[in-house]
Amino acid sequence: MAAHGNILGPDPRPSFFAVEGGAQRLAPPADRKGLAVRFAARSLSVMQKEGLVASSAGDQVWRLVSDEGAYLDGFDEAPCPLSFLTTGMVSSYMTELLALAKQRGIAIRDVTLVQDNYYTMKGSALKGTMTGGAKDIDLEARIDSDADAEALRALVYDAVAASPLNGLMRGEKESLFTLSLNGEEVKPDKARPVAGDVPGDPSAQIIGAQPATSEAFIRRAGTSPLTAEATSSQSSSLAEEQDRILHIRGICTLREDGVKMVEQQLFNPHGSIFHYLCDEEGRAPDAASYIAAGIGFCFMTQLGRYAKIARKDLSAYNIVQDIHFSRGGASGGTGQAGSADPVETHVYLQSAEDEAFARAALDMGEQTCFLHAFCRTDLKARVRVSQL
Repeated sequence: MAAHGNILGPDPRPSFFAVEGGAQRLAPPADRKGLAVRFAARSLSVMQKEGLVASSAGDQVWRLVSDEGAYLDGFDEAPCPLSFLTTGMVSSYMTELLALAKQRGIAIRDVTLVQDNYYTMKGSALKGTMTGGAKDIDLEARIDSDADAEALRALVYDAVAASPLNGLMRGEKESLFTLSLNGEEVKPDKARPVAGDVPGDPSAQIIGAQPATSEAFIRRAGTSPLTAEATSSQSSSLAEEQDRILHIRGICTLREDGVKMVEQQLFNPHGSIFHYLCDEEGRAPDAASYIAAGIGFCFMTQLGRYAKIARKDLSAYNIVQDIHFSRGGASGGTGQAGSADPVETHVYLQSAEDEAFARAALDMGEQTCFLHAFCRTDLKARVRVSQL
């Protein structure tokens, strides 16, 4: 059982909600590619985090929270960070697939997308060799349509390329950072810097956010199927030296009103199923907002994990993260492959440790983050189409 407190469990508010007066708390950065997303988050305990996300695609600000399971001494009160990325990713593919099908005159009676993401963690945290990695994804499209197999296969491949996430998935993009320790800016060691002004610590913007509605768009739905690949156990992801493969699945279908429904399953480490709603029309967070939250939460987990493994004081770790995407090639009408600028993250640490620790925490946080690895690795989708 975790030695730290469960902050999310006793909180009387819903875990996830549209924020009342959200625009006064957070706004997206100035748009420079077509779609801009700002994610501001703060640590609650070692593994629990809460954040607000604002996208230029809509006016609503959303409150999201993340936790981890027993494998990281978490309480499993909310989805793990990787869950958000998988959800946003498969939802974005669905959006582009449907838009492309309409443009090409392909009638689709029913469609399900099944996406599998794989990540690696190898090396020693204390020796500085531990590194997170990302692997090519598997994407199965189950489509009920009279179109021929080749047309459907081209449709899925082109939808993947048209997704704004393509800009982070293809090519090798090194993320950018600023660092502050106890309110004072610290020059990073290895991390590449963000140009321009540094926003303030976001804690005050996040604390006390209240729901505008009671509608739930994320909920737990049991435990993921136990497979032979599961190797996790209590605290196993806190081991000083590791060599493991992570596997998470997202299954995306459509509600009658067009809202996307995603079931997330966590196979290794073994964890809970969560059901998400995703929507580009403002009825739930959009795909880009989930993607941004996933990257930010994952990086924060690595900061907390490194401090715990190294047995260093880290009383708070907060971030402001900006991502600039192009609009979707099909849904946004660009006719181009999706593109993105490097992720920009401002990091705020509260610690009794010195600047050397702050720099090491930033560098190891980036180095071990699965989703910053996703950005700096040229990845592909292995596509399979099943015609119903």
